[in-house]
Amino acid sequence: MSTVGTGPAAQKTSAPSPKRGGRWIEQWDPEDEGFWKATGEKVARRNLLYSVFSEHIGFSVWTMWSVLVLFMGPEYGLTPADKFLLTSMVTLVGAVVRVPYTFAVAVFGGRNWTIVSAGLLLVPTVAAFAVMEPGTSFGTFLLIGLLAGIGGGNFASSMTNINAFFPLRKKGWALGLNAGGGNIGVPVLQLAGLAVIGAGGGPRVLLGIYIPLIVVAAALAALRMDNLASVTNDTGAAIDSAKDAHTWIMSFLYVGTFGSFIGYSFAFGQVLTNQFGRTPLQAAYLTFIGPLLGSLIRPVGGWLADRYGGARITLYNYVGMAAATAVLIFASMQKSLGLFVAVFVVLFVLSGLGNGSTYKMIPGIFQAKALAKGLVGEEAAAYGRRLSGASMGLIGAVGALGGVGINMAFRQSFLSYGSGTGAFVAFLAFYAVCFMVTWAVYLRRPAGRITRSGASSGAKPQLSYAEV
Repeated sequence: MSTVGTGPAAQKTSAPSPKRGGRWIEQWDPEDEGFWKATGEKVARRNLLYSVFSEHIGFSVWTMWSVLVLFMGPEYGLTPADKFLLTSMVTLVGAVVRVPYTFAVAVFGGRNWTIVSAGLLLVPTVAAFAVMEPGTSFGTFLLIGLLAGIGGGNFASSMTNINAFFPLRKKGWALGLNAGGGNIGVPVLQLAGLAVIGAGGGPRVLLGIYIPLIVVAAALAALRMDNLASVTNDTGAAIDSAKDAHTWIMSFLYVGTFGSFIGYSFAFGQVLTNQFGRTPLQAAYLTFIGPLLGSLIRPVGGWLADRYGGARITLYNYVGMAAATAVLIFASMQKSLGLFVAVFVVLFVLSGLGNGSTYKMIPGIFQAKALAKGLVGEEAAAYGRRLSGASMGLIGAVGALGGVGINMAFRQSFLSYGSGTGAFVAFLAFYAVCFMVTWAVYLRRPAGRITRSGASSGAKPQLSYAEV
């Protein structure tokens, strides 16, 4: 059995295992600073890099239909309501598959599952390539769109995998970078769509670009990523995380941030074409800006959460999202395209920032619970990793369901009022509730904080999440 690195600290990682085969690391302790500096950081960063690329392609495939519907003119026979329903169902599948994808990492290994999940992206991409032409029934488009939803699952398995590689003090940055690199698959896809539309190409050209990229993502995962043996299948962790109220509270808050990001990513182009009369090409010139900036800012949200506390950043972020939505309502009623686009971009940026801060809260919450139980050192870290990793799939799945809600809200708003104004009023109310929940649960009682060493300011440890 070979070792990764040299010296006592480095020998905590060993790979591959002849019993398992493939690139397995048998021991991993990122909280040990000596081990982290000797070999851990290098290995973790390498896995992060290729995880980002695979997740990036997954996001692109998942959101492919947000661009494909722009290609689908009157000759396809689809109404605006049909298109919103189609993108809603794609979002729904992407949310649901996040749960099994989370636990697939523990069953197959992070590297192994990245190879499989990347390869599976060929199914919806090749299928869409085969049927994308006028005359295809709406039912067929809906079925193929449902297949594309599997791209949304790559996020959950990628985040669960990377969460195990990094120490708590680095998780905000690492998870933000991993998720942001994946999220940026949305604007990259939209830019590719813009280039194809501008060059007079059809939807099959766009699909043809991504088929070889999927193969590259799977190959790089096979050659450069590792499995962590310490991330074992633990159904007890899944049950425990599902029973914990904080899993569902954070799921609700993630609906407000990531649900907004993915929902607006699918809907933005359709709102521009249906409410403001933009052509597909004109819409494509604008739709990529918001997702691009929202993706780039996500690691900043994680970094700010590392520095100032995720709960605080999330709270202030919801204030900004509510304010931006109020301005959007005004712009929508005044039919001001310039103001509408500018503020929508701001809302995308805030959703990306909030994505980073809310996801950083998850490991911090379970670490605080470990300290409150009297656990210290590696025991506390292991407890936090176990439950936070299991909860991420559930939180990511429920959060993505927010994208379904946003597209369905837009569909109903256009059916009822002929514009998206009604939907924005509902979103404003929801952000206000998210603000109140964040304050009431995580910031209202800052007394008795648990310190990093496990001590509290009182005689008896009390849970406080103001610093998470």
